[in-house]
Amino acid sequence: MTWKTEWKKWSNHKELPSELKKQMNNMTEREREDAFYKQLKFGTGGMRGELGAGPNRMNIYTVRKVTVGLSAYIQENGEEAKKRGVVIAYDSRHGSAEFALEAAKTLGVHGIKSYVFDELRPTPELSFAVRYLRAYAGIMITASHNPAEYNGYKVYGEDGAQLPPATADVIVTHMNEIENELLLEVKEERELLRQHLVSYIGENLDQVYLDYVKGLQLNKDAATTNLHIVYTPLHGTGQKLVPEALQNYGFQHITIVDEQKNPDPNFPTVSAPNPEEAQAFQRAIQYGKQANADLLLATDPDADRLGIAVKNNSGDYVLLTGNQTGALLLHYMLAQKQEKGMLADNSVMLKTIVTSELGRAIAQNYGVQTVDTLIGFKYIAEKIEKYRREEAKTFQFGYEESYGYLIGDFVRDKDAIQAAVMIAEAAAYHKQQGMTLYDGLIQLYEAYGYYKEALTSFTLKGKDGAEQISRIVSQFREHPPAELAGVAVEKIEDYQSGKRINLLTAQQEVIDLLSSNVLKFWLQDGSWFAIRPSGTEPKVKFYFGVKEVTQNRREKRLEEIQSTVMGAVENMIYN
Repeated sequence: MTWKTEWKKWSNHKELPSELKKQMNNMTEREREDAFYKQLKFGTGGMRGELGAGPNRMNIYTVRKVTVGLSAYIQENGEEAKKRGVVIAYDSRHGSAEFALEAAKTLGVHGIKSYVFDELRPTPELSFAVRYLRAYAGIMITASHNPAEYNGYKVYGEDGAQLPPATADVIVTHMNEIENELLLEVKEERELLRQHLVSYIGENLDQVYLDYVKGLQLNKDAATTNLHIVYTPLHGTGQKLVPEALQNYGFQHITIVDEQKNPDPNFPTVSAPNPEEAQAFQRAIQYGKQANADLLLATDPDADRLGIAVKNNSGDYVLLTGNQTGALLLHYMLAQKQEKGMLADNSVMLKTIVTSELGRAIAQNYGVQTVDTLIGFKYIAEKIEKYRREEAKTFQFGYEESYGYLIGDFVRDKDAIQAAVMIAEAAAYHKQQGMTLYDGLIQLYEAYGYYKEALTSFTLKGKDGAEQISRIVSQFREHPPAELAGVAVEKIEDYQSGKRINLLTAQQEVIDLLSSNVLKFWLQDGSWFAIRPSGTEPKVKFYFGVKEVTQNRREKRLEEIQSTVMGAVENMIYN
């Protein structure tokens, strides 16, 4: 079926909302093709896309279609699965509340119960609620830290984690059986309420979740320190829980960035609500200077990612990367647990294959095993569940370079609320010792080596962009570099074929992970870079990591590798 056939089908649909009709009428030919040439992709990260008309956009019809696929999967697992039902939460984005209700109205047609949050809530609370209510699945309506024109739909399994590939494939199979998403049936809300197929949940669950977070506290004395915190929810869901969680830990000096406190789908004070980017911290830094704050915190719209800024030795605020924050959290928690005799002999720390190697060095120093996973927090959650079932290892911490951290496994996704209170506790502890978190980070580098990582990405939208991304990855896979910036490439890890090849010895090893379209190149000096097409955005991402004996040598080495790789990529794109 061509895009023009799909366009005509949507144009002729009499019940199409007026807003979508207006958008269709205003589309250019190129915009029409991009919106109608394919179905918005659903995978292990759910689906995410620009809002608008067409099967390749987020709208009520794409939401209904994936929900029918989920419903079919639940029905295959019997009546008990239907009765256990689905928890549904949503963030502050355009259409989020409407899409959440559309999902419940679609599930109801199939006799599946929904527990819908009465207001916007963070993603980690959705994960917690699935586990706490013993639901069979969860739905989170969010586009995480993407710009305002995006929204998305994430599905969680009964363990509270995002779906593994096999389950996602089942849902996609059922979606592909749907001939016309425009004709899918939904039930009205009042009928769902009458039949007890919808229950609204809210504050009672908030308090249970916050009690669990309080239970993670390691050092109650630290909160008595006169620590000043500035927090911004970046117009998202974090305002619901982060301030109260900090207060529960005993922190009293908390300043909220007023202009960014209230939910707003347009995110008017930032170019993108992404705590990974410096522009998102501009107002928090202004507030920090006024309050002479020790710690600045920012969460993305669904409050699963946390960014922080701390004072350096000059008294200026510097933003820490996800790798740096993760290293500080890991070191603080392991040191505290070891001191208190709480560190189990079979402890494990989980990180992704593109997360800094500094975490491995820290964990090893405390006798904690490090296990690498594929990119995506669902793989960390999958390992946690496996270790729980087998009683094989004790989970201590999980993190990824993209500002996601998990401390307590009562949630099975990255959790910015947990991370916010623990990094505040770590900051307070350091302040008791006459140090800042920045001082603590420098101590880690002096003890373990000067690690540094970087991420560069290209956004290539539309059909042409997707083809270009595929060509870039294929070029590196089929014609790998033999050396970079004067250093030989020693190993290539191809996570799609599942092979690790040593170029110097010609030895091959099997990578014991699921297949994923990721390439990683290790240089002889321990530096590395990786290539990965994003599963949820029209991007190809390039990750870099180095370790040196001094900060200056670190900066130089990283710049050499990064510029060499990105120069080659730019030639592929523009020549």
